[in-house]
Amino acid sequence: MKETTPAAMPPCFDRWCQRFDDIFGHLAQKREFRNYLGGLLGESERKNLSQMANNSVGVAYHRLHHFLTEAPWLAMKLNQRRLEVMNQCKQTQISRGFALIIDDSGHRKSGNFTDGVGRQYIGEIGKTDNGIVAVTSHLYDGKKSLPLDIELYQKAESLPSGKADPEFKKKPEIALELIERSLERGYQPGIVLTDAGYGNNTNFLQELEKKRLKYIGGVAKNRKVIIKKGEDKTEETRLDNLAKSLPQGAFSEIQLQLEKPRTVWVATKEIELSKYAPEESNSHRHECCHFRPSQ
Repeated sequence: MKETTPAAMPPCFDRWCQRFDDIFGHLAQKREFRNYLGGLLGESERKNLSQMANNSVGVAYHRLHHFLTEAPWLAMKLNQRRLEVMNQCKQTQISRGFALIIDDSGHRKSGNFTDGVGRQYIGEIGKTDNGIVAVTSHLYDGKKSLPLDIELYQKAESLPSGKADPEFKKKPEIALELIERSLERGYQPGIVLTDAGYGNNTNFLQELEKKRLKYIGGVAKNRKVIIKKGEDKTEETRLDNLAKSLPQGAFSEIQLQLEKPRTVWVATKEIELSKYAPEESNSHRHECCHFRPSQ
């Protein structure tokens, strides 16, 4: 049974959509923009085009599909307008000093006709499977979390020329582009947050250093770091071995206020990253945090 009709949407919905009308060159695009947003806001659990069309009176699958895949409008321009609209409202206004969070999101997908689809690690299920992955950036200012940008990651195997293909970019390269977009808009983060997929990438960290951005990034336990052993002596060691060598008194108890509260023990230590260029390694020191779950 059809759940809704576009004509039943409240007047405020159309007024909001009107802010984007000049992005689209044809009335049909403006109509399908509203139909697509209405489908996303609908009560259906599945948000694919077939379900949206089936649940709405007067909405056709082929028109929605054409709007998203063939119609000549620019997604980046649409997103830029969204950010402008977001920044005009006090509740969603972007404040200075926010945390810029870089992450990637993977979702299972059958078939191989969609760009970027292939066997790869899918965070949604925690293992390798056929799916699609996108790199994302969003902000958190202590009160609200808002999406900024999203960019498709295309595996080398999904491109005609593999790693030599001009379209191929590694995830850290895409992440740097998203960070640069934020800076070009005048959004200056107080700190950049990443997981180990980015924090363990030396080139990525060096670029953040060049931009003079503060950051906290996860690193792999086998990451080699340099620690001071006395006044003039240093030693290279794996991060997990360093953590094991710390005395119990070096750890502080931290309560994480999550949906399911969790207690961890945290220790910090100043280190240098062993893969930094020699001329840089003496000037870029990092504070390393070790987390140990409570028993």
